[in-house]
Amino acid sequence: MTAYMTRLEGRIRSLGTPALVGLDPRWNQLPAEITRGEMSPSTQRIAEGFHQFCTEIIDIVSTLVPAVKPQVAFFEQLGPAGMEALHHVMQYARSKQLIVIADAKRSDIGSTAAAYSDAWLDGTSGKAAFPADALTVSPYLGDDTLQPFLETAAERNAGIYVLVRTSNAGAAAFQDRKTEDTTVFEAVADTIQQLNLQHRGVGQWGPVGAVVGATWPQELADLRARMPNTPFLVPGYGTQGGSSADVAAAFQYGPAGALINSSRAINFAWRRPEWKDRFGEERWRDAVLASTQQMIMDLHRV
Repeated sequence: MTAYMTRLEGRIRSLGTPALVGLDPRWNQLPAEITRGEMSPSTQRIAEGFHQFCTEIIDIVSTLVPAVKPQVAFFEQLGPAGMEALHHVMQYARSKQLIVIADAKRSDIGSTAAAYSDAWLDGTSGKAAFPADALTVSPYLGDDTLQPFLETAAERNAGIYVLVRTSNAGAAAFQDRKTEDTTVFEAVADTIQQLNLQHRGVGQWGPVGAVVGATWPQELADLRARMPNTPFLVPGYGTQGGSSADVAAAFQYGPAGALINSSRAINFAWRRPEWKDRFGEERWRDAVLASTQQMIMDLHRV
């Protein structure tokens, strides 16, 4: 079976883009043809709408981008119906040959971390409850909490992306705190780089990725220099203000150096000023396609 980074790098090279489409469904922003104007739908009805919306986006982008990233929280808030919808969405994406990254930000110690990794890290194994190729993970309980995820990922040809420098404005409150001569996020970065040096096989990239926000371009460049063997997952492009220039440093060591995520700007493209008059809500699928193509062209500049 093929390791996660080998599969991902193959997809990036064959499609010629590192664009990653996030799947972030919100009921009050879905097109009317899906919501049918329902103001107080049941959780089952919302889950069905999320499933339809996400699978239609997958149909649009599956031949254009290497991967999708479902945001687990939007499904989880719906309870069992939402998690069933998420499972079907992930299965459908994989049937379209997309890499699936579950954005769940899981973390815990010992056997609990092992249970999380068993549930989410499927890779090529067919063993996990949720069919993800990779999972986002929080490191803030300590480096020992990463080990169960790393072991399961290695066993199943899956991947993990550890939160390092997140894209939100409040990230600095904790991540910028000094620990002797480094910040907390730099200490996390150093740990990830060491894990990749210990566990990488042939090629540039180790098995442990890092989440680094496009909204911090200088830190992104510094972290790329600090972590030359670490693949990045970069949120914050598009709606949050990150640009292709801001993410350019992520590709210093090759085209598979990062996945650049856009969620809302693609999911709800028909609501954006640049597409609203051209397409409108009735042609929301065309707006999703145009926005995805625009992102791909923009990233070609880096």
